[in-house]
Amino acid sequence: MSITVRLVLRTVVASCIGIAMTAAALQGPAAAAPQNTPQNATTPAEDPFYKPPSPLPDGRPGDVIRSRPAAFTVDPIGHSPYEGVKSWQVLYRSETVEGQPNAVSGMVLVPTKAWTGQGKRPLLSYAVGTRGLGDACAPSYTLTQGIDYEELFIADALSRGWAVAVTDMEGLGTPGQHTYEVGGSQGKALLNVARAAQRLPDAGLGGSPIGLWGYSQGGTTAGWAAELAKTYAPELTVKGVFAGGVPADLRAVAKGLDGSPFVALMFMAAVGYDAAYPELDLDKYLNDNGRELMDKTKDMCLVSFDGPATVLQTAFKHIGDYTTSDPMATPQWQRRLDANKLGSTAPSAPVLQTQAVYDEIIPFEQADTLHKAWCAKGANVTWKTYTLAEHATGMLWSEPDAMTFLADRFAGRPATGNCSA
Repeated sequence: MSITVRLVLRTVVASCIGIAMTAAALQGPAAAAPQNTPQNATTPAEDPFYKPPSPLPDGRPGDVIRSRPAAFTVDPIGHSPYEGVKSWQVLYRSETVEGQPNAVSGMVLVPTKAWTGQGKRPLLSYAVGTRGLGDACAPSYTLTQGIDYEELFIADALSRGWAVAVTDMEGLGTPGQHTYEVGGSQGKALLNVARAAQRLPDAGLGGSPIGLWGYSQGGTTAGWAAELAKTYAPELTVKGVFAGGVPADLRAVAKGLDGSPFVALMFMAAVGYDAAYPELDLDKYLNDNGRELMDKTKDMCLVSFDGPATVLQTAFKHIGDYTTSDPMATPQWQRRLDANKLGSTAPSAPVLQTQAVYDEIIPFEQADTLHKAWCAKGANVTWKTYTLAEHATGMLWSEPDAMTFLADRFAGRPATGNCSA
């Protein structure tokens, strides 16, 4: 079955269960490792590989702390390794949103076939969409189990001869709470996994041109990496950026989610911000229902055994059902949310930004505002909308456009953008 057909089938299934951007972040039972493969089916919370040394060794952002071979698979039953790919799980140095050093996990995948295109083999630094808050959702784990809902996008990139580096982001896989939707942390993690891939000795990616990729939560990550790249990682040659379904302004996103079927995502972001900024002290705003929900969701993957039940439990609820007062109405929370709002800096590389017109999760207006802000600051932006699409199909329709956009950038073809329109 072709990659395109499988992408269509998976996205149709995703749409049917109504939460496309997290539709296959399944927690399956541990499976036997493929023969002759150093695969480890132990979940990250139980796997010593994911626990960083304390204190962290000296180094720079992007330095590899440790790595090990790990087989990439799209086979959730037999776990047979994907042919023609070498891959490693990595633990690398990154930074928190406030600039403190931390360790983040991820995965680096490189085709075994020699690159025959122009220049060095391209490296796609890949940011995943929403998984949940639990360590078992980490893509460096799910990509080894054949249970990652973006694995076929990654396989498409590999089939083009590109290497791929996937970040788990802060606290997803590694100890500590995942700082969900804290853009500053996520953007650094994406740039630093590209650095880690280039510094991984056996990967052969030193000096590779970089493409940044992300949809939904990944769109926030890619957007932040694009804004940070010139100053935070100037040595990286970023050729192009795909950012789709971008939650650019979390205050606007939260307003749209409150009382919706997907309000659980707003609660997850509150947990993520509380983890990144302890002074926000989320607990002091919670009532008993809120504390129970927080305890239930802090280790949850959205489409695990507990995930759908929690999403259904919270559907159409309001933040007032779980709090004594609204934390997002306070100056402290608003200041931190605004500090992670995209649009203050023009990306230095060409950007393809996509958005489904009828996206039921990510409001169209705030995405439109982002592309206009980038354009006003002189960025080279190609803005593309999909009229007959919501969040799930917006992800599907974006994939071939994003692959073509980045292939053109890697080939050295100029991006004209459409800001003038």
